[in-house]
Amino acid sequence: MTNEELILMKLENIESQIEPVIQFSRSINELKDDFIPLQASAFKTLTSELQEIEAGFQLEDFLTLIKQTMRRTNDLIFALRQLSNIAELARDIEPLLKSGVPQMIAYLDQLEQRGVFRVLKATLDIRAKVAEAYDAEDIDQIGDALVGLLGVTKQLSDPKAKDFIEKMANLPSHVDLEGCKKVGPFRLASAMCDQEVKEGLGVLIELAKAMGKLKKDVSGAQEKACELPQEDT
Repeated sequence: MTNEELILMKLENIESQIEPVIQFSRSINELKDDFIPLQASAFKTLTSELQEIEAGFQLEDFLTLIKQTMRRTNDLIFALRQLSNIAELARDIEPLLKSGVPQMIAYLDQLEQRGVFRVLKATLDIRAKVAEAYDAEDIDQIGDALVGLLGVTKQLSDPKAKDFIEKMANLPSHVDLEGCKKVGPFRLASAMCDQEVKEGLGVLIELAKAMGKLKKDVSGAQEKACELPQEDT
């Protein structure tokens, strides 16, 4: 092999090694040519955005923010850890929510079908009407009266009182007002022989005794109410 051939071979090797560098340089130049128009538009966009925040942005505020951030690094770390705990809790609760939410929706649908929400709405409407008709003092007095009525209702829960009230409520259905006649002394005397009349008179006597006891209780309560101011003085 001659010297000329060796020189040509070496030149080909050098050329093959330089070719990637040349291609890279061409790519850089092409990228530069493509980037120049984008650079101009990006600069304009950045300028317009900075003009919008120019009135509310001060370099001193930015420096203060950096200082406060550096001073509160521990607080930021704590906040990030708590945020991580909240995220883990959300991931743990997610399966429960997927199963619980449909059940809650089904339960609320059942309440809607039963009319519970309509009753609640009607109750709120009643409260609104009461608020329009009465002031706060009237509501307090009504509340005191309701407390007393609750006490009476508690007393009526006694089985004897409940049975008595139910029987008294059934009495009008057994009375024939159209068939009632005037009663004279003789008819009254003959009615005394009826067993039901005797039992009715017995009930009336027991009621009269109870009413007399009620009068004593009311009189005693009134006397105590009159004596209380005298004791205070």
